[in-house]
This record gives sequence, structure tokens and C-alpha cells, in this order.
Amino acid sequence: MTSSHTTLAFFFLLLVLASADLASDEQALLSFAASVPHPPKLNWDKNLSLCSSWIGITCGVSNLTSRVVAVRLPGVGLYGSVPPATLGKLNALKVLSLRSNSLFGSLPSDILSLPSLQYLYLQHNNFSGELADSSSSISTQLLVLDLSYNSFSGNIPSGLRNLSQITVLYLQNNSFDGPIDSLDIPSVKVVNLSYNNLSGPIPENLKNSPEDSFVGNSLLCGPPLSPCSGRATSPSILPRPLTENLHPVRKRQSKAYIIAIVVGCSLAVLLLGAVFLICLMKRTKREKQGGEGGRLQMGGVNSKKPEAFGSGVQDPEKNKLFFFERCNHNFDLEDLLKASAEVLGKGVSVRLTRPCSRTQLPSW
Repeated sequence: MTSSHTTLAFFFLLLVLASADLASDEQALLSFAASVPHPPKLNWDKNLSLCSSWIGITCGVSNLTSRVVAVRLPGVGLYGSVPPATLGKLNALKVLSLRSNSLFGSLPSDILSLPSLQYLYLQHNNFSGELADSSSSISTQLLVLDLSYNSFSGNIPSGLRNLSQITVLYLQNNSFDGPIDSLDIPSVKVVNLSYNNLSGPIPENLKNSPEDSFVGNSLLCGPPLSPCSGRATSPSILPRPLTENLHPVRKRQSKAYIIAIVVGCSLAVLLLGAVFLICLMKRTKREKQGGEGGRLQMGGVNSKKPEAFGSGVQDPEKNKLFFFERCNHNFDLEDLLKASAEVLGKGVSVRLTRPCSRTQLPSW
């Protein structure tokens, strides 16, 4: 009887402890939800079952008790900073995914030090500041660590050297600086350190990584990059995320080029139109002047071609002698000889009105 009572008491104690641990996890999650603004679809409510109804929550057995083992909230619209003593109290947590939200500020050290944490996905947020540099501040159970596309700065923690099981490490597009000798980790299979401000030689275990894993760090050297010169230089500040800095510049330049081309083409069309209009006006003016000149030539006194003087053969009609009308004066031979021979041979008639009281011929 005593043995059976002991067994029942033991199971009852386990049940109480399990309930207490799960209640502690629930309280930590509610504290996180109360501190970080989130959309209504995050239905974390005490009146709902934590393990079966809460979005993004997975429960499992840990040390014979039911615990929260995974929190997956990718792209759910979280905004703000992550307070300490919230998610960092889920000491049975194995998977934490907060990627593609709008979280900012420093990352609480109690999250990195969760004893059971194996997968941590924080990429595409705006976390900033330095990571805790302590061998006891990072869980040695980590298999995948993704901190890419944030604003972390400072040296890469030396505590990463103790991650004997890690296989995937993504730190690209941050502002980490300094050497990377702390990444001499044999277990690492995939690494990306591109677009930081890192310097120094690449560790031996990473020399077989693709060159793209190190681009954007002008002071890194050694395979697969260019050989080290043996000369230490101070790290320069590079533009941090290439996708955030270079692409908008190219877009602005492309937009400026397009505007310049459109304006240039418009001015060219206007200039050509003006030249065409001027040429058309000049041509119309010339045609108008030419028409008036032709009409003058057709209707003028000189429209007939003048005949050559001194021609030996002339039309009989042109050899007739004309006298002035209503004149009683008789022309004798002497008067006729006074007239010019050329005038007498000219076939032009002019009507001239003069008094005939004088006896001499009109003067030509």
C-alpha cells in the first residue's frame, strides 16, 4: 500500500510541475505579446488552449513535462523591441522564428543563451547593437543561426567558437567589423559573411566556401579571396546592405537619365519644328515675290523684246512715216533731215501734245 501511495504521489507531483512549467511558458508569451504591438490575428488569449489554439505555438514533452518547444511567428507584423525576461524564459524552447517582421533595438542576451535553443531565425528585421561576447551567453545547442539583414554591429562574438554543433551561419548585410578568427568552427558547412566591415585572414575551415560569402568586406583576404599582403590596415566603413544602398542610387540615376532623354528629345522636336516653319515661311515669301515679278514683267512696258537697230531688212509696215494730227505745219526736206536717222527707223510711236505755233520739230 505504501509503495502504491508513493507512486501516485510521484505522478501527482510530476503533473503539478508540468502544469507549473506550462503556466510559466504561457505567462512569458503573454508578457511578450503585451510588450510588442501585433495584429489581431495573433490570438494569444488565456481563455484558449495554449498548445492547441495559439497561433505559432508548438508544445512538446521536455523532461517528462509538457512545454513550449517552438515559437514560429514569421511575417506576422510584429513591431517594436523584444523585452528581456519574456521569450528568454522559455527554457525548453528549441525553435524561435521571428523573421521578416519590424523588430528593432538590441537582442536580449537571454534569448541567445536559451539552453535548448537549436534554430534561431531573426533575419529581415532591424535589430541593432552588439551581441553579447561571452562563452556562456550563446547556447551550445545551436544548429542554425540566421541574423542576416539587420543592423548588428561590433565584433563577432568569440563565444561562437564554442558552437561545436552549428552547421549554418548567416551574418550577411549587417555592420559587423573586426577579425573573423572566432569562426574557426569545424562543424560549419554553410556560411555567409558578405557586406559587413570584416577584416583579416579567412579561417582555414572557411577557405572552401564560395567567394560570394565574403564579398563586400574589402579588408578580408586569403582564399577564396585575394592573398593577404601581411599588412594590417584599419577597417573602412563600407555601405552596409548593398540592396539598401546601391539599388536606390541606380534607380535614381536611371530615372534622371530617362528624364534627361525625354527633355532632350522634346527640345530636339521643337527645334526641328521651328526650323521647318522658318523654311516654309521663306519659301512662301519667295513664291509670292516671284509671282508679283512675273505679273510685272508680263504687263510692263518692256514686255516685248526690243528689236535690233540697224537691221537691213524691215517690215514694210514699220517703214511708214507718221505725222502729228491737227498740225498745219508742212515739213520740208530740211526739217526731215534734222530728225535723227535712228528715230526715223524706230518702230515706236509716242503721242505728244504741243502747241503747233512754232515751226521747228519737237526735240527728241
